[in-house]
Amino acid sequence: MSFMLTKRRAIQLAAGLLASTAITGMTPALAQTPKDTVVMAKQIDDIISLDPAEVFEFSGGEVTGNVYDRLIAFDLKDVSKLYGVIASGWTISEDGKTYTFKLKPGLKFHSGNPVTAADVVYSLQRAVTLNKTPAFILTQFGLKKDNVLDVVKAVDDLTVSVTVDKAYAPSFFLNCMTADVASIVDSKLVKANEKNGDFGTEWLKKNSAGSGAYTLRSWRANEQYALEASPNWVGGAPKMKRVIVRHVAEPASQRLLLEKGDIDFARNLHKDGLTAVKANKDIQIQQGDKGYILYLGLNSKNPNLAKPEVREALKWLVDYDAIERNIVSGTFQPHQSFLPKGFLGAISDRPYKYDLAKAKELLAKAGLKDGFSVTMDVRSTSPISDIAQAIQAQWAQAGIKLELIPGDGKATLTKYRARTHDIYIGQWGPDYQDPHTNAETFAINESNADDARSKTLAWRNAWDIPDMTKKTLANVLERDTAKRKAVYEELQREHQKTSPFVIMFQQVEVAASRTNVSGFQIGPGSSTNLYHLLEKK
Repeated sequence: MSFMLTKRRAIQLAAGLLASTAITGMTPALAQTPKDTVVMAKQIDDIISLDPAEVFEFSGGEVTGNVYDRLIAFDLKDVSKLYGVIASGWTISEDGKTYTFKLKPGLKFHSGNPVTAADVVYSLQRAVTLNKTPAFILTQFGLKKDNVLDVVKAVDDLTVSVTVDKAYAPSFFLNCMTADVASIVDSKLVKANEKNGDFGTEWLKKNSAGSGAYTLRSWRANEQYALEASPNWVGGAPKMKRVIVRHVAEPASQRLLLEKGDIDFARNLHKDGLTAVKANKDIQIQQGDKGYILYLGLNSKNPNLAKPEVREALKWLVDYDAIERNIVSGTFQPHQSFLPKGFLGAISDRPYKYDLAKAKELLAKAGLKDGFSVTMDVRSTSPISDIAQAIQAQWAQAGIKLELIPGDGKATLTKYRARTHDIYIGQWGPDYQDPHTNAETFAINESNADDARSKTLAWRNAWDIPDMTKKTLANVLERDTAKRKAVYEELQREHQKTSPFVIMFQQVEVAASRTNVSGFQIGPGSSTNLYHLLEKK
């Protein structure tokens, strides 16, 4: 309670300082955040729940990644390397179906309860049975509500076995076990907060039951969340006692707060804001590759977009370098394949650049030498809308009349998911740290029918690819990692040539901070943005 009152008082004082400055016109003395607390400004209005079995939003994933541990994790410097967190090690049966994990002894949850095999079994059972959005990461291995307790077993207090339905590539299964949905929860604490057999999900939306570096102190939707360090964490006590993340929607406001010293980090600065703060000797910029890619989806239901020559022409009509230089510098980098840099098998090939003559030649082959008219659904946010306008101007040079249809995220996504768009511009982020997460959605379409069960991005764009689908599905069963990697490389090169996707950029996450703060780790996904090494001089 005293902590929350102190924080509230700090915000009041900062607000008063800004008001005083506005009235007097004087430059105030630099504000300071508490020595044992790191304060960040970030857009966190996407948080819906903080239950790891339910979280599927970027900001929520960042919270659970710091509050919960999983059996295993991957090395942020080399994501191909896996190591034990709750597990001390693991073995795989000869038939490739049973994974046995030995747990580290003496681990405790934030509550003080010991971490046991029973907690691991309960956590996986809970995620599968609740069957919230991220549950597919586990259920794709044959784990179901009616069999999970038969295939996930506590061998003894410190040993757990998980039996899957096929002999998958070990890297595929193990990478999925690093996902948020595989977080281990304190079964005793969660059961004590169950209501009507809900597995404690209502309580866990706003509370935590983990063993991670931090425990959740509070979350107020669209305002802030506060985390407090766990001194007994398996990785060692975090250096900062508290991390507070405030919801500040406008990048310009984040920049102002950072420059005044009212916050330690600004997390959503765009190109202009980054350029401005680089001149400030008290501010530093940190960057890290993110797994999110920005692309155009061309609906093959449109007869013009169904033509291979047209799809290729549009790839030659995007001025990737100019867009990067003028709109997204520092926050995105050119990237033209469906696997982001950092994933097994990712390629760096960039076969396309702006070439008006080549594009016109291809359009003429398609019988469209004078161009054609087409629409693009665009979310009304920067930089998406700015990129769309640039593409509109570039395509006009080839006679293509591109009408931009603005809308909010819900409206544009609803239309895209119904396959009623012409062109969609948007981002795609991986669900787990394995290449299948993107290969599945960009290179698999098991049925092109409107009522298909599996509705991947390939399906959304009506791209009927039976041969590529078979090849991609088969690769999750390839147990030789080198061979599996080679297939993904081959798939991406074929995809670049033939697909109805214009893949343009990969996101670079940027964190601007005061120079006296260090240790923030930017990982490839939201749940690997880690706080435990944060410190202040």
